[in-house]
Order: sequence, then structure tokens, then C-alpha cells
Amino acid sequence: MGEGTDRMGDGTGDGAAGGADPADRAEVVAAELGQTALDEGVDDGDVRTHVTVDGGVVVGHDGSECSQQALEWAAALAERASWPLHVIRSWRMVTAPRPATWEPGYIPPMTDYERAVLSDLQADVVAALGAGRAAAVHCHAVHTAPVKALIEAGAGADLLVVGSRGRGGFRGLLLGAVSDQIVHHAQCPVTVVRSHRKG
Repeated sequence: MGEGTDRMGDGTGDGAAGGADPADRAEVVAAELGQTALDEGVDDGDVRTHVTVDGGVVVGHDGSECSQQALEWAAALAERASWPLHVIRSWRMVTAPRPATWEPGYIPPMTDYERAVLSDLQADVVAALGAGRAAAVHCHAVHTAPVKALIEAGAGADLLVVGSRGRGGFRGLLLGAVSDQIVHHAQCPVTVVRSHRKG
């Protein structure tokens, strides 16, 4: 299991993000990372684009080994504290798994992509925790930039948990772009779970 490093988001943000409400702050930070343009021209009115929680632990999950370890750490804490656990996966069409309804010449509706992402996330949660523990977990597939989804959800959480790096991380990098921004801009305490896996 990974090692948890506690870091406190100061709630003030930096630069233009300071003093903004959670949605505005998240939008600014996402823009700084170039994460605002998701599936331009696509109507996402029928899929979830943000998550609001009322307490508990929020953990970001992108399908990487590091995020699996962050999930395991977050689940153990949530169970000890009797807190709800919310697992969030950000997605866009090019990163979503192919829906079962896909076929040549046909683009499935956004809701089908959302269901495919959610199904993959739920499978990852079961793989990490087992079916019994996973039954109590709230899984959310969110069509928005990762940092935006997590900062918005974190505004109502007791703790926000992220892995030290996700998919595409560089070897030896302690904090990935998303986790680094979460630490600086989240409005709740943040734990970055460092993986013991080498390479």
C-alpha cells in the first residue's frame, strides 16, 4: 500500500484563483493546466459535469496503479473514521472506454460513454477493495478536467486524497501536475499517497 503524506490546502489559492468560490477557483486552475477544452462542440448536458459531496473522503482515480494505492489508503481511513468514500474519475471521449453500443459509423450518445467510464471505475474499486468493501463506495464519472472535478468535490469533503502521479507520470516525479495543483488550491485537507512501486 502507498504511503500517505498529509498536505493542507490553504483555501486561499494563488493568483487569480484566490478568493474565488470553488467552481470559479477550479476553472482558473484547470485553465492554468490547459485542461478546459474537453470534447468541444459536444453537448454534455445529459452527463455529470461536477460532483458535490457533504463530508467524507474524496479520492481521485484515473486507473493507474498509483491511484489504486491512493484508493486503498483512502478506503482504510474512511472505514476507520466511519466516513463516506467518494471515488471520482474525470473523463472525455478520447479517454473513455468504448461503449458496448459502439459500432462502425455510429457515435454513441454521451450517456453511453459515461456508463462505460463508470463501469470501469467500479471494476477498479472492486479490484482494489473486494466486492464487500466496494459496495459501500460512491463512484462518480465526471465529464470535466481532473483538477476541476477534484477541487469542486473537495469543497465539501473532510479530506481529499490523490496519488502522487497518474497516467503518463515521469519516473522520479514526486507530484504530478494534477496532485500538485490540488495541494495548492483545495479547500480541505489533502493527502498525497506516494507509491512504493519503482519505475
